[in-house]
Amino acid sequence: MGIIKAVNLEKHYPSPDNPAKTFAAVNKISLNIQPKEIFGLLGPNGAGKTTTLEMLEGLTSIDKGNVFIDGVDVTKHPYEVKKIIGVQLQSNEYFDRLNLSELLILFANLYSKSIDPRFILAKVDLENKINAFPDDLSGGQKQRFSIACALVNNPKILFLDEPTTGLDPQAKRNLWNLAKDLNEEGMTIVLTTHNMEEAEYLCDRIAIMDKGSIIAQDTPQQLILDYAPEPNETPIHGNIEDVFLVLTGHGLRD
Repeated sequence: MGIIKAVNLEKHYPSPDNPAKTFAAVNKISLNIQPKEIFGLLGPNGAGKTTTLEMLEGLTSIDKGNVFIDGVDVTKHPYEVKKIIGVQLQSNEYFDRLNLSELLILFANLYSKSIDPRFILAKVDLENKINAFPDDLSGGQKQRFSIACALVNNPKILFLDEPTTGLDPQAKRNLWNLAKDLNEEGMTIVLTTHNMEEAEYLCDRIAIMDKGSIIAQDTPQQLILDYAPEPNETPIHGNIEDVFLVLTGHGLRD
């Protein structure tokens, strides 16, 4: 059994066109994520990636289906699950009168944990910012600090929701290296992204989502062999973007 197991997950919301009807934001998806794996949910905006992640985390109620995190039923024992996961969200708002050290101590207190802020900040290469305030940080530094906040309870599993959105190429690479380092230390990482290069570089396996459903799931290499073995107007080889175009018929921002 994987460290994360989801079976036939469903989440429905009122239809924007007709509130009397609903649509499936997540439609009967199943996942089996292994320990120490980097697993990616890849898809366009509105594919259901974030909703899926929030159900796995216990942050959004599950309409149908089941999720088990390290053997714990998310629906029945949500607080037990939160003890073993770390969650980095797309955007964060902090108490602007507290510096990074004070914020980390505050978050650790929520878990009844005692931490060394300098040690955690060193993990994300922000040790020299220990007395800085969030507004003093660059975009890439803010993303790394949001990951630091997710590490205060020393989680087994780290969830990253589009962690590099809006970052410049260097900041993006720095965050990729951080994810790789944490994974090499034994942490399971689940991330959402619509960045093809990110998915191909980071992930051991990928689930491609479109319109609330998983339409393919495998290693990046196997997906390329299955769906894009020939180059798509390039002289080298097919890639994950070619796979996505073959499967969905449209680009990520269509």
